[in-house]
Amino acid sequence: MDRLLDTAPGPRWLRQPEVAEAVANTFFVAEQKWELCDNFAWVIMPNHVHILLLPRRPLREVTRAIKSNSARLANQILNRAGEPFWQDESFDHWVRSPFELEKIARYIENNPVKADLVQRPEDWPWSSAAPRFRTSEPIGRSGTCPT
Repeated sequence: MDRLLDTAPGPRWLRQPEVAEAVANTFFVAEQKWELCDNFAWVIMPNHVHILLLPRRPLREVTRAIKSNSARLANQILNRAGEPFWQDESFDHWVRSPFELEKIARYIENNPVKADLVQRPEDWPWSSAAPRFRTSEPIGRSGTCPT
């Protein structure tokens, strides 16, 4: 599925650093300011996003807040007023064990490598694997907002 996403035609707004930064910051705000979730792993690809999180509120509320805020910010950057930014639906999956959590986190952070965008996960600037987003805390806490 990711191969299809990585090569799919369509908008690649997330390739623009300002747009990717706005989405990344929304992840941090959702976790730290709004206290909607705990972010475990995430990646912002040129045309899609993966995020592994533990919701503290109903998942629908968490995704709505993240999508609406990041869409508003991205559309401001792109000079696109009132137009859809994200697709309506999202794919969600229940994580059933610590082993599965770790496996999914590595899968997410490795997505740019699989898409031949970088050689190592930590080389992709819009990922929880990037050094600027890493902390010494164990998985499950994404750290502080870098900007």
